[in-house]
Amino acid sequence: MKRVFNYLVVGMAVAELLIILLSWLLSATMTEGVRSLLSGEGLRWFFGSFVALLSSPWLVWLLLLSMAAGSLLCSHLLRDAHSSTYRHRIAFRTSLVVLILYVAMVVALTAVPHAVLLSATGQLFPSAFSRALVPLVAFGICLVSIVYGLMAGSFQNLSDAVASLSYGIAKAAPLFVFYVLAAQLVASLRFVF
Repeated sequence: MKRVFNYLVVGMAVAELLIILLSWLLSATMTEGVRSLLSGEGLRWFFGSFVALLSSPWLVWLLLLSMAAGSLLCSHLLRDAHSSTYRHRIAFRTSLVVLILYVAMVVALTAVPHAVLLSATGQLFPSAFSRALVPLVAFGICLVSIVYGLMAGSFQNLSDAVASLSYGIAKAAPLFVFYVLAAQLVASLRFVF
């Protein structure tokens, strides 16, 4: 799987280089509607808008979900969910109570009339709730996982809990590389054509 991913990343980098060369060739032949990435305009666009192209909700969602996955994996919540030890049962029940309270809080912010996270027309979609759905899910997973990890002994202290968040980012690092290349490739295609 890792080898396929590496080939995919290299393929996207090569595709970006081909787009650069193809845009130059097509613009040199005066093809209508094609802008060159090697022209002054293209270079200004490439360097000037690089950060703006990458800063999207997709990047934030990837970051938040990787943190949630890291805390979930390091807490051993999924692995120990059916454990019969007293400590794990108490930790599981406590994290379940935390989950119920968290869901109740989100429901209170969305389900009652004139709730804070509803749109001006009282709808869930589109609203502040729908725009924050992925962060709400990621935060809930992190909260429940950290509570379980601290109570079950998977995390010895809060620094272990914080380290679990960065563990998820480290494990998802190849996805960030993929995101950067894919976002730039798509943006280059839109600029050229």
